[in-house]
Amino acid sequence: MEQQLLNLLSETQSASEGPRKQAELQLQGLYSNEAFPSGLISIASHSSVPLNLRQSALLVLKQFVLTSWSPQFDEFKGQVLVSDGNKEQIRAALLELATSSDADRKVKSVSSYVVSKIASSDFPDQWPTLLPTLLSLIPTASDSQLHGVLKVLSDMVEEGLDEEQFFKVARDLVNVLHDVATNGTKKLTLRALAVSVFRGCFDTLEMVKGDHGAAVKAFGDEILNAWSPFFVEIMKKSVPAAPKEEEETAEGGVGEEWRGIITLKLQVVKTLMKIREVFPSLLAPQSPVLFSATWAELSTLQDQYHNLYINDERQGRLEDVDGLPYTLDFLVLEDLDFMQSCLRAPPVRKELEAQLQAAKAGVNGVAQDTWVTEVMKLAIAYGQITVEEEGLWDIDVDIFLSEETSVTANYTARSACGDLVIKLCEWLNTETLQSLLNYTKIVYSTSTNWKAKEAALFILGRLLGDFLDIDRGISPEFATGFAEYGKFAVQQADIFLRARGFLTVGLLTRTSGETLQQLAASLMEQSLTAINEDGSDLVKVACIRVLQDYMSSLPRTITQPMQGRILQSISDYMSSQDLNELRDSDDLMVTLVETLRDVILLDTAICIAPGSGALDLLFTLASHGASKFQVTMLVDEAFEEISGSMAARGPEAYIQLCEKVLPSLTGAFDVANLTEENSLANLAADLLSILAQHGSSPLPNGFVAATMPKLNRLLLTSVDGELLRPGTEAVKHMLAHDANQVFDWRDETNKSGLEVCLVIIDRLLGEGMDDHAVAEVGGLAAELVEKAGSERLGPYLLQLLRAVAVRLATAKKSAFIQSLILVFTRLSLVSAKDVVDFLAQVQVNNESGLQVVMAKWLQNSIEFVGYDEIRQNVIALSKLYSLEDPRLARTMVQGELIIPTSDRIMTRSKTRITPDQYTIIPVPLKIIKVLIEDLASASGVAQHLNPSDVAGLDDDASDDGDWEDVPSNILDLGLPGTKADLMAFGDGTSSFLQRQRDDETGEYLAAWFREVSEKNVGGFAELYDALTDDERAKLRMVGGQ
Repeated sequence: MEQQLLNLLSETQSASEGPRKQAELQLQGLYSNEAFPSGLISIASHSSVPLNLRQSALLVLKQFVLTSWSPQFDEFKGQVLVSDGNKEQIRAALLELATSSDADRKVKSVSSYVVSKIASSDFPDQWPTLLPTLLSLIPTASDSQLHGVLKVLSDMVEEGLDEEQFFKVARDLVNVLHDVATNGTKKLTLRALAVSVFRGCFDTLEMVKGDHGAAVKAFGDEILNAWSPFFVEIMKKSVPAAPKEEEETAEGGVGEEWRGIITLKLQVVKTLMKIREVFPSLLAPQSPVLFSATWAELSTLQDQYHNLYINDERQGRLEDVDGLPYTLDFLVLEDLDFMQSCLRAPPVRKELEAQLQAAKAGVNGVAQDTWVTEVMKLAIAYGQITVEEEGLWDIDVDIFLSEETSVTANYTARSACGDLVIKLCEWLNTETLQSLLNYTKIVYSTSTNWKAKEAALFILGRLLGDFLDIDRGISPEFATGFAEYGKFAVQQADIFLRARGFLTVGLLTRTSGETLQQLAASLMEQSLTAINEDGSDLVKVACIRVLQDYMSSLPRTITQPMQGRILQSISDYMSSQDLNELRDSDDLMVTLVETLRDVILLDTAICIAPGSGALDLLFTLASHGASKFQVTMLVDEAFEEISGSMAARGPEAYIQLCEKVLPSLTGAFDVANLTEENSLANLAADLLSILAQHGSSPLPNGFVAATMPKLNRLLLTSVDGELLRPGTEAVKHMLAHDANQVFDWRDETNKSGLEVCLVIIDRLLGEGMDDHAVAEVGGLAAELVEKAGSERLGPYLLQLLRAVAVRLATAKKSAFIQSLILVFTRLSLVSAKDVVDFLAQVQVNNESGLQVVMAKWLQNSIEFVGYDEIRQNVIALSKLYSLEDPRLARTMVQGELIIPTSDRIMTRSKTRITPDQYTIIPVPLKIIKVLIEDLASASGVAQHLNPSDVAGLDDDASDDGDWEDVPSNILDLGLPGTKADLMAFGDGTSSFLQRQRDDETGEYLAAWFREVSEKNVGGFAELYDALTDDERAKLRMVGGQ
């Protein structure tokens, strides 16, 4: 068996897909062989077997365990393939392998993971000896054995123990981990691993804290008292001098000691951060000593950090094989984050405020430098550009821009310094700005280090960016003071300092009102010159970016006369670039589009000015960035404003816009067809839809002839939703603005525009089409029915309506359902009786069309979006109700959710077995219920807040909120239900998503409810008695009953 398995494992490593797939299938075919799992463990245990095959054996075993060991696993295939006796042997062999003293670390890592998965199923009932065995090994274990035990414990805490199992062993587990972590004779990396496992315990404690708050907090207090002296000791421990680069990763010697102490300190800081998240109030008394230790460490490590990263290019962000970070940059980053969090702890604030008042009082009446200035020194020291960043930004400005916009995932000490100062400024606004200005003055007057000067402006920039986010300004005194250093920076030789100077003055202009307008106008001129003449691409890009700040904050009297020059500068820059390379630079593309958008919107008339290349530039960027979501979104938004502006100027301006853009848009479809570049066709369809939406009525002559051939081809052949939706909308908008031009147009086969539209709709309503892809077809069908009427459509009308009803029966997506129902909504506005007559006589999948459509309509009405769509739906439903048609009264639909009386927890699997159940009620009652909800929304009847919820929100908003234990009634963003609600914003199903007030709809419904109540239309009095108390209350609140 072992030799057979070795051969198959070797084949799975083959580069050829055929032999590899065959070997994988043969391995799966051996699952039922009792010797299969034991054979894999035997292979993994032999040091003579190549390492890659040993690892492969364990990975195959892992998959076998997940599919064939226990029904508890999600991946379980339905049959347990291991006997109880064999399971016992496998568990023992795996545990021995995971905790052996000679196994390779990678082998032990995979084997410990498999042990933890088995433990999640078998511990403690089938494997009661597991934890006692592990804990008994620790006191006498060799380093290699101890590593294995800790890895198994780590995986068990993370994956293998549920809450009940954890609490049975928690105290013993935490005590053993404490013994390892505090044992000075053990290797530092093993002590760090023990701390890491300890930190993992808090994830479980956090999950159950809401249900067992008092017990969990008491346990947390107990373990924190035991661990706190150790934490303080390690925080105060000095980091030795950095080894030479070649010694850093060597086993033994100074390299191992340096790595070990950093690894241990890092795990301690990470654990403290985790404790602060789970038990903030328990950690608060320790916060002053921890804050002091962190500050002292950061002050001590400055020189070492500078030598390694600011002045040299030592590799950072490194982790060992256990995933534990060990380089100094990681430690500095964690320290800065912990220091920032400590600034919000009440005991720390109290002490710092006392020091601040004492410094202001001074000695003999002379004020002294405050600790706030020392924080600025620290932030500027660690906020300097590293040699690595210098090299990356110099060759790729896109990386520089991603750092500027904070969209990078590379969170560094530089970023953390900006966040630290932001948090400090939220607490001490004036003191922070004054200290930053004072220290910036010192840096610029005494230092020759351009990196320190750049860092001072970078920290200021992060602060000003935060001011913009919260709509806060900076005082004229501070703005003028900082601007001097920005002016100085733009004249310096170093490119990074020069770029930073331009960016800083732009931010100062945006946050200081009119204070810097004169200086900003001058520097705007200087920026335009730099775009054309500066020798650095990075400076040019910074200047293009800063133009956005000037255009958004300076008066139009300054910016509009410069519109042509700005466009020319952008055009010149783009001409100097390889546009094919530019398409790979996401952030640069976004910056160019944003700046171009802003300059065009200074006066959109430039788009149709003779000889203007504004739209050509926009479309050039759009075509090269068509595959970038953010680029296409920005281009769409810009073109939306341009089209709307042109339409508002009158038909002549709109005609000129069409003459300008239609050749480019229709040409883009041809290019996309030739190059098979779907994203370009999608973008062209988006822009054409926008253009048609803002069209004049009637449309310019030839508009339909220029666009329908392309749209017809795409809508009849494509399955791409990103193309079908805007394409369908474009045809709908053309029908809305100029139906006659659409109907009079003929395709190459001489079909009329009406016939073409019917063919398009028929194709999009086909069962094989994805709901999301064809979400707009209902709107198109409704528009066609309304504009063509029954006379033009003839027998096609009933065929079309039946096709819509049939597709509605299988529709799942809310947007698509609303789109299809819109067809019946529009018809009901004109003749509700005709709609009921038609639906009553049509059959949909052996059901009455009335049953199918009304059930779907009323079930989804409350999720409809769009003012016009909601208003039309409300009026249509009210007309259907007022028919008092007995066929509607006999049609039963879904009513209220039936709440289970059991208090048992419903797991996902139980929910699948027992789905939600609803009452069944007649259509008229359901219409009343739906319209009451619409009335409440339209009238602005807000949901009632529990006073305790409001009080809780006030508490949570306080400055020291994250050092207090959060009440259970506070919104928890970590809860699955909250996440689901937030994620549901996109499809309109979120419980947070409230419709906005609509007075017109509210007045209509209030009058309608009064009428049906007074006249007892449709037996309203009886239906009123069937309403819930909440529904009746809503009617009373708006005066409807």
